[in-house]
Amino acid sequence: MGKKEERARPEMLSVYLYIPNIVGYMRVLLNIVAFAVCFSNKTLFSLLYFFSFCCDAVDGWCARRFNQVSTFGAVLDMVTDRVSTACLLVILSQVYRPSLVFLSLLALDIASHWLQMYSTFLAGKSSHKDVKDSTSWLFRLYYGNRIFMCYCCVSCEVLYIILLLIAKNQTENLLNVVVSTLTQISPLSFLLALTLFGWSMKQTVNIIQMKTAADVCVLYDIEKQQKKP
Repeated sequence: MGKKEERARPEMLSVYLYIPNIVGYMRVLLNIVAFAVCFSNKTLFSLLYFFSFCCDAVDGWCARRFNQVSTFGAVLDMVTDRVSTACLLVILSQVYRPSLVFLSLLALDIASHWLQMYSTFLAGKSSHKDVKDSTSWLFRLYYGNRIFMCYCCVSCEVLYIILLLIAKNQTENLLNVVVSTLTQISPLSFLLALTLFGWSMKQTVNIIQMKTAADVCVLYDIEKQQKKP
C-alpha cells in the first residue's frame, strides 16, 4: 500500500505541472492582478483580463499539442472562466443601474453551466460539449462550430470590458449609455453593435442549455422511479 502511494505522488505532481495547467495558473494570477486594479486603472485591467481570456485558447492548444489533456485541466479551465466572468459582472453591477441586469446574467451563466456539467455526468457523456442529440440547431451550432462559439464568447467578454471602460461614474444608466454609444458613428459603436449580437446569441444558448440540462435531470429521475419495484 505504501509503495503504491509513493508511485502515485510523482504521477499526481506531473499532472499538476502539465504545460496547459501551468498556463491555467498564469490565467488565475493575471485575473487576480487585473481585478486588484479594476477601478484604479481600467486600461490595465482590460489588457490583463483580455490576455487571460485569450490564454484560454492557448492552454487548449498546449493540451492537444503535448498530449497533456487532463480532467483537472478541464475543470481548472472552466472554473477560471466562470469565476472571472462572474467577478466582472459583479463589478458592472456596481457601476450600472439597474444592477439586477448583471446579477441575473451571472446567475444564468453559473446555473446553465453547472446544470450542463451535471447532466453530462448523468448521461454518461465524456464532454459537456457533446450535444449532437439536442433538438436545438443553435445549441448544436454553438458547441459544434468553434468559430461561432469563439465569436459568441469573445463578444461577451469584449462587451463587458467596453461597458466598464465607457462608464464615467458608478451610477450610470445602462440603457442610456448603450443607446448613446450606438447612435454615435464611430468604430466603438460598430464594435459595440457587433459584440451585442454575439452576446445575445450566447445568452440564448445559456437559456437553451439550462432548459436542456434540466430536462436530462428530470428524465433521469423519472427513469429511476420507473425502475423501482
